[in-house]
Amino acid sequence: MQSTMTQRYRFALWPPYRFGLWPPYRFGLWPAGLLLAAGLSLTLGACAPVVVGAGAAVGVTAAQERGFKGAIADAEIRLDINHLWFQKSTSLYSKVNLQVQEGRVLLTGNVPDPEARLDAVRLAWQATGVIEVINEIEVNDTSSLLDGARDEWISTELGARILVDRAIASINYSIETVNQVVYLIGIAQSQAELDRVIAYAKDIAFVRRVIDYVRLKDDPARAS
Repeated sequence: MQSTMTQRYRFALWPPYRFGLWPPYRFGLWPAGLLLAAGLSLTLGACAPVVVGAGAAVGVTAAQERGFKGAIADAEIRLDINHLWFQKSTSLYSKVNLQVQEGRVLLTGNVPDPEARLDAVRLAWQATGVIEVINEIEVNDTSSLLDGARDEWISTELGARILVDRAIASINYSIETVNQVVYLIGIAQSQAELDRVIAYAKDIAFVRRVIDYVRLKDDPARAS
């Protein structure tokens, strides 16, 4: 989970934000290379920060199961939803996280009231290309700074564990942690690989539950 403090720190250092151009694509400032690099960075957002150039982003996305075009489409969906949230409320934008895989949008985070939760889902559906919205947002605004730091650590730890395991194609997984609950979305090469990822998650200290929305590589639903 990206804590509010972490998000503010990252965006404060991003040039378009510093010069008042956020969100940049709103003003037509997203060249293809920047869009791809941003989409990749946001897909890996729950893990440690990664700095990539457009060339590196092309290579990484080509290796993903969703492919180059799929990664671009997901990045556009993510940017659209963030833009809609930002226009509605900066609070909504900062408190709700999202991951996008093949048009499937996973929403997590904590919001202060049910209305904010409904707004997040309603606006997510407005983005072009969305085929499913998975709502795991909690109505609970009592999370502490310690909770956020612990969630961040869990996501980073899990990302590191699957990255070094050669039996797991870690590039195809996105991780979010909210209130010590780990959420997974992505594409698994096999059930055995997915089971391995879930086992790693359950083995990490402080994790209360693991919820996965991962699809298998050969799942017929991917072609629909």
